[in-house]
Amino acid sequence: MNRKPDTAPAPMNDGESTNQSHNAHIDDIIAARMSRRGVLKGGLAATTSALFGSLGLSACGGSSSTSGESALSLGFDAVAKNKNDLVTVPAGYEVGILHALGDPLTAADADWANNGSETADSYNRRIGDGHDGMHYFGLSDSGTYQSSRSDRGLLCVNHEYVVGPFVLHPNGRTAGTNRTPSEVDKEINAHGVSICEIKRGSSGNGMSMVKGSTYNRRVTSATPMNFGGAARGAALLKTKYSADGTATRGTNNNCANGYTPWGTYLTCEENFTNVISRAAGDNANRSAKEITGLNRYGMTQGRKSPYYWETAGSDDLYARWSASVTGASAADDYRNVFNTFGWVVEIDPFAPSSTPVKHTALGRFAHEGCWPCNAVAGKPVVFYMGDDSRNEYIYKFVSKALWNTADIGGGLAAGAKYMDEGTLYVARFNADGSGNWIELTHGKNGLDASNATYAFADQADVLIHARLAGDAVGATKMDRPEWGAVNPINGEVYMTLTNNSNRVAPTATPTGSQLKPDTANPRYYEDLKNGTTSQKGNPNGHIIRWREAGNDPAATTFAWDIYLFAAEAGAASDVNLSGLTAINDFSSPDGLWFDRNGMLWIQTDDGAYTDVTNCMMLAAIPGQVGDGTAAVAAGGTATIKGANATSATLRRFLVGPRECEITGVAMTPDHKTMFINVQHPGEDGSLTTPTSAWPASQTDSTSTRRPRSATVVITRTNGGEIGL
Repeated sequence: MNRKPDTAPAPMNDGESTNQSHNAHIDDIIAARMSRRGVLKGGLAATTSALFGSLGLSACGGSSSTSGESALSLGFDAVAKNKNDLVTVPAGYEVGILHALGDPLTAADADWANNGSETADSYNRRIGDGHDGMHYFGLSDSGTYQSSRSDRGLLCVNHEYVVGPFVLHPNGRTAGTNRTPSEVDKEINAHGVSICEIKRGSSGNGMSMVKGSTYNRRVTSATPMNFGGAARGAALLKTKYSADGTATRGTNNNCANGYTPWGTYLTCEENFTNVISRAAGDNANRSAKEITGLNRYGMTQGRKSPYYWETAGSDDLYARWSASVTGASAADDYRNVFNTFGWVVEIDPFAPSSTPVKHTALGRFAHEGCWPCNAVAGKPVVFYMGDDSRNEYIYKFVSKALWNTADIGGGLAAGAKYMDEGTLYVARFNADGSGNWIELTHGKNGLDASNATYAFADQADVLIHARLAGDAVGATKMDRPEWGAVNPINGEVYMTLTNNSNRVAPTATPTGSQLKPDTANPRYYEDLKNGTTSQKGNPNGHIIRWREAGNDPAATTFAWDIYLFAAEAGAASDVNLSGLTAINDFSSPDGLWFDRNGMLWIQTDDGAYTDVTNCMMLAAIPGQVGDGTAAVAAGGTATIKGANATSATLRRFLVGPRECEITGVAMTPDHKTMFINVQHPGEDGSLTTPTSAWPASQTDSTSTRRPRSATVVITRTNGGEIGL
């Protein structure tokens, strides 16, 4: 997350490409079968027949109906684009603030003082920074998971990173590359996850925190964690902290999220490379195989973390942020600490004393999130995941165990049952519009010790180096897969591809991480921000979707198309391929979530269109894979797009405050209370020259208080359901 188009300031690595494999990019695959001339000559009927005719268009855990019709309707007037310093919602809706950076979870800690004076230790009991993905869990009177309850629940919120202008410190972050312990301690505790009990009042559908609740908890970059799955106890996970490789400390850069059918929270480690450094010359202490693995994940020798946490002192709390060989064995240093991040982490919010688990069976990469398919009794549980870096892959995990509703409320024991054993797959998108899920199991598809690029020793090696496994089996390189979502009505899967300034013209010769357009990422064009600043490539992004074959979430084939192209309303028709207008144009789709009715909520994290508007959230009534037409995108690349958006199927629901990202979305089961997060408002300002005062500016336009990331509560004034 935190996406200015490929120009995000430190400390984010913003989807840095480390994929130098020679497996075919999707443009090479498509070029063999499709061309601009062929699409135009064959027309819609021939093209759609070729792409979708050979696959059963049945849904993943949903209805197999192919009718594109929906009984849903968008029951609000579109919000206009704006650059105000507040959250703007439609008429008939109201906004409240649930919690913001530094707010206490207990009654014993003082309120946020607006001067950075809160202690590092107190952040173990305060709301963290950089609000991101989240999920609401209903809480029964007996303290167990109650999926139907709306007036009392637990809200789990990710805290991705410490955001500019670093208002948690008295004077912002101290300049220089040698950090002070007090600042580092506070930043370590401000990362991670917050869990808090929330309740409705005696009237209305608003929510407030229950301070001092026994369920209130912080999980930080220092919290003890266990490993589960095939890599537990592997040599590559052994550290000075855990000589047997079964445990570690902390979760970092928690971007999007997921949840499980049994009622636990999944938090996902994305840009974990940012918190680790590695000494210059460390290659001399490594094997060639180790170097290959480290380089593939961007941990090259001499790499400096933009946080510089390892410079704060010799204490183990700081030394563990250096992945350098300093001792006689892995049990004597933190050479393997880098391998302890990049996982899906399961937290049981109903058991505050439980130890979170990093599930290695789901693979290690820059996890944006982890989204379950619609669970069906007697069938495997399936999770979809994106690796949010340029040229990386889309994955899914299929459990060995079959879903049993008796496991609802089973906590981490259920997690071990469904998430520690199963099969990891990576996606290949074929030229004819079909796709394959390729198994990443040791001993299959060339994943063994004889592999010429990387000798996979066992399944733990495959999982720890899932990117290398994807390279080896010829997975399709995609452009920063971000949030995913599964339609509860028909089971189709959607995933955002946010933007890519490294895309070059089809006639150009790519260098470095540059890519030519392809059918799944087809646009190359130039946009002028503020009328002067050139933005080339695919500045606005798009959303891809696919439908599993045979109405089976565990299927190994699928069909795909591009649901929606983000664009400015006034852009050329081969840029604005989805026909967006002033009420629904947007840029850089990121957050994505389906509500139970099948309404799709789209959030943006943008820097390309911010000369016109702040980031936003839209509501959509999607159709289905194959409901559109063949098209030719800007630059001349053929593609298959979904049906055009209309004012009835896509509208802007919300616009955020200045310089923010809109991210994270959840609702109560009755759909009468919505939660969204605002991350890094005023990120381009400073403490001396602020550009935002949000959330204080939500109710006081003259406020000069420090900007803070926060969770927003949205309700309707008539008490009705959100969006309808």
